[in-house]
Amino acid sequence: MEEKKVTWLELFYDLLFAAAVATTTQVLLHVEKGVIHPEYYIKFVLMFIPIWWSWTGQTMFVNRFGQDFLHQRIYMILQMLFVLIMTSSLSVHFDQYYRPFLIGYIGIRAITAIQYLVVQKLEDKNRKEVAQFLGTRFWIGIIISSLSIFFDSWIRYAVLYAGIIVDIIVPIFGRKYLVKAPTNTAHLLERFASLTLILFGESVVSTLFILQPQKGDWHTIAFSLISFILIISIWWQYFDHVEKKVNKSIQSAGQTILYGHLFILMSLSMIAASIKLMFLHEVHYSFIVYFVFSSVLLYLTATSIVFHQYRYEQHRLKIHHYGLFLGILAAFFILDMIVMVPNIVITCELTLFFVIYAKFTTT
Repeated sequence: MEEKKVTWLELFYDLLFAAAVATTTQVLLHVEKGVIHPEYYIKFVLMFIPIWWSWTGQTMFVNRFGQDFLHQRIYMILQMLFVLIMTSSLSVHFDQYYRPFLIGYIGIRAITAIQYLVVQKLEDKNRKEVAQFLGTRFWIGIIISSLSIFFDSWIRYAVLYAGIIVDIIVPIFGRKYLVKAPTNTAHLLERFASLTLILFGESVVSTLFILQPQKGDWHTIAFSLISFILIISIWWQYFDHVEKKVNKSIQSAGQTILYGHLFILMSLSMIAASIKLMFLHEVHYSFIVYFVFSSVLLYLTATSIVFHQYRYEQHRLKIHHYGLFLGILAAFFILDMIVMVPNIVITCELTLFFVIYAKFTTT
C-alpha cells in the first residue's frame, strides 16, 4: 500500500480535539457526597461520543481520499472553526449551550460529507462507490440530528443522538463497500496514536497542575512521581505495542481500530480523572476503588480487542496471558476492598500492573 504521511495540519487539527476531550474529562471531577453521580457519567459519555465521532469521521476521509491540496486544507480549517464552537459549548450545564454545540457538531459532519461528494467525482470504480455511499448516507444522520433544534427537554437529546447513532453505524452497514477500498492501516494507526499521545500530554500537565507539590511535602512529591511513572507505563505499553508488534500492512475496513479507540480514549480520560480524585481525597474509598479498576479494565479490554487481529501472528497473546492480566487486577481489587490502603498504594498497584502489561505486550 502506498505510504501516507500525517500532515502538520492534521496534527494541528488533533490539538483542538484534544482540548475538547480534556474539557469533557473535567465532568468526571464533579463529586457530590463522595461519589460521582450517574448524571455526570452520562454527560461524560454523551459529550465524548460526538467529539470522538467528529474527529474520526474526518480522519477516515483523509485516510482514504485525503491529499495535501489547497481545497482540502480549506475544508479542514473550516472544520476547526466549528470544533472551536463545539468545544466552547462543552459544559455540565449542557442545556444552556445546546444550540452552539449542535451548530459545531453539524458543521463538522456536514463538511466531511461534502468532501466525500466532491471527491467521488474524481475517483473511479471501488473508490468512487465508497465515496458516493458515505457522502450520501452520512446526510441521513446529519439531518436527523439537525431536527433536534425543534424540540425541547430530553426529546431533543434523543433526536440528536438518534442521528449520531445512525451516523456511526453507516460504515458498519456499508462494510461490503468499504473493504473494496481498504484503509491505509499504517496511517490510521499513526492518526489514532497521534491523538492518544496528545491526550497523554494533557494528562501529565493537568495532573501536575493539580498536584503542585509544596516544598518539603514528601507525600505529594511521591504521589506526583508515582503518577508520572503510571502514565509513562501506559504510554510505553500503547506506543511500543503499536510501533513493534502491529502489522501495518494488513488491509481492512479499519473498523476495529476506529470503534475500539472510542473505549481506549474514554478509559484514558477516566484513568486521568481517577489520579486526580485519588490525590484530592474527595471521594469515598470504596467508590474510588471501583472507579479506578473499572477504568483500567476498560482499557485492558479495549486494547486487547483492537490490536489482537493486527498483531503479527507470532506475537499474538494467548488466553493465559489475558488470564494473568485479569488475575492481577482481580487480586489487587480484592485486596483493596478487604484492607483499606492509602491512595498512593492503589497508584503503585496500577503502575505495577501496567509495567507487567507493557512487558508482555511489547517484548
